[in-house]
Amino acid sequence: MKQIILGTAGHIDHGKTSLIKALTGVDTDRLKEEKERGITIELGFAHLKLPGGKLLGIVDVPGHEKFVKNMVAGATGIDLVALVIAADEGVMPQTREHMEICSLLQIKHGVVVLTKVDMVDQEWLELVREDVREYLKGSFLAASPMVEVSAVTGQGMERLVAVLDEVVQGIPDKDSGHIFRLPIDRVFTMKGFGTVITGTTVSGVIHTGDEATVYPQQVTARIRGIQVHNQEVSEVKAGLRTAVNLQGVERASIERGNVLAGKGMLRPTKLVDVILEHLSSAPRKLKNRAKARFHTGTSEIIATVLLLDRDQLDPGQSCLAQIQLEEPTAVLKGDRYVLRSYSPVRTIGGGEILHPLPRRKKRFTESFLSELKVLHDGDLKEVVETFVSMGRYQGVDEAELSFLANMGAKKLEPLLQALKTARKIVAYDRERGSLIHGDYLSKAVSELLETLAKYHKEFPLKPGFSREELRTRTVGAINPKLFAFMMNRLANEGLIAVEKETVRLKDHKVTLAEDQEKTKKELQEIYEKSGLQPPYFKEIKDKFPEKSASDVLEVMCKEGSLVKVKEDLYFHRRAMEELEEKLVAFLRERGEITTPEFKDLTGVSRKYTIPLIEHFDRSQLTVRVGDNRVLRKK
Repeated sequence: MKQIILGTAGHIDHGKTSLIKALTGVDTDRLKEEKERGITIELGFAHLKLPGGKLLGIVDVPGHEKFVKNMVAGATGIDLVALVIAADEGVMPQTREHMEICSLLQIKHGVVVLTKVDMVDQEWLELVREDVREYLKGSFLAASPMVEVSAVTGQGMERLVAVLDEVVQGIPDKDSGHIFRLPIDRVFTMKGFGTVITGTTVSGVIHTGDEATVYPQQVTARIRGIQVHNQEVSEVKAGLRTAVNLQGVERASIERGNVLAGKGMLRPTKLVDVILEHLSSAPRKLKNRAKARFHTGTSEIIATVLLLDRDQLDPGQSCLAQIQLEEPTAVLKGDRYVLRSYSPVRTIGGGEILHPLPRRKKRFTESFLSELKVLHDGDLKEVVETFVSMGRYQGVDEAELSFLANMGAKKLEPLLQALKTARKIVAYDRERGSLIHGDYLSKAVSELLETLAKYHKEFPLKPGFSREELRTRTVGAINPKLFAFMMNRLANEGLIAVEKETVRLKDHKVTLAEDQEKTKKELQEIYEKSGLQPPYFKEIKDKFPEKSASDVLEVMCKEGSLVKVKEDLYFHRRAMEELEEKLVAFLRERGEITTPEFKDLTGVSRKYTIPLIEHFDRSQLTVRVGDNRVLRKK
């Protein structure tokens, strides 16, 4: 059965609780203090089955100004509001504040109920009707039906039920959303059951036996049981007043303001980016860094308001802002919030969450402001593209993107496919579903190629850049997965060549200058003549220009004319090939060779013998067995 949530609103002592009792027979004032003082302090709950078959869940809220924060909590998730105005008093301060809160929360449906009509004459009643209609001009209740009732005599109650039945027929079904969320408005313990929480399910679906998480403290619990108006159910969907029995969590670890959600589906945050509407009725300008009370869901958190594009916000204006919270919360893009002044406490504004997990932002930064404007008024595809772009070079995983944009896979996947086809975004790690914006990928690629080009220019004789050093020196490629993706793409496109751990531009060739060619020729002669007894490089380097010879040696090793056996010790390729042939022939005949035998084979001193035999071990021609060497099996 579909359920609609009705919330009351109105000034203290205008008869909200009496009205609900007359409608349902339920006295929603359950606290001893409420009975003694005759006022509603906490939220109350009841339900009413309408003639058309729909079930009306009712949330009774306090009217006293001291308990407006409880009223805001009760307004979370309601579909329509009953604005209750006593005929003997008319529009009063909390009538106005409650209406402002309903407008800020974007409640779109409602009825106006004039109570206590038995206490006034017809002439006064007519004046109150006109006054109320005048007050409601331009509001979401401007064209709503007005019903006159008396909870004492029963006058108008049947008509009120009929009007409510008619109004709820025109309320569209909720977009159930992809994440189960229930902002908690009550927590208590029941003997034999344990911890129970209640609230209005604002999105998603959950079943008995499912695991869920309480945010922001991220406590995991199992759903032991679910009730909707004292009836056991196996699942609950958006739009239902719900009681949930939690297993594996203590009552003391949960409080009003927390959110029960699907396991691991939300992210705690102490920062939110918002569009902020400053009420026309606000008494003064809102200054940057003003302290305020931030209400979202059923929570109230002290906050600092950072105005991102100005120093103060006039009443009646709106702007982009970042809210810094003193305690963490868990929200989604599109959630509504209410802002109340720190002291004296009154409602001054509110608006919509644009980014549920932002970074700190520098004020007056045009790029940040442009991105937030898209998040506020862009279409769905622009919003998804912007969230990916805000990931900069790290990009964003698809699961995280689903959370940030508040979109399930069914809605998100076609948008991603369209953006990929248009090359606006690129998947660079398919295993994790990691995405990067095309602009940032292009910048990262350009920077990597520029880094290589600069290196080749600075070190023309070096064959290329160390792969790992290239990664650490390319700012746009600090993400290892992105770097690997770029390397593969650039290699496939023929722009770079990767040889083991060395990277170079594809068209880079080592070209020696005239003096370097001369050095190369001289070195060639030295090593060719010296055979297996070459000089250590430190013994001859003073004969050549500083650093030039070592660079030329690297080139010769890369070309293969020299073989580097150890630091400072090089042999001519032909000498090494001849020695290798002798060594292989010896081992095939004898099976193994000792170090003294290898010394005799080479005809040189241990100064060369040991580095040479260790070189053949490293090159995997031989393998050491005890003190001897044998041919390595390949």
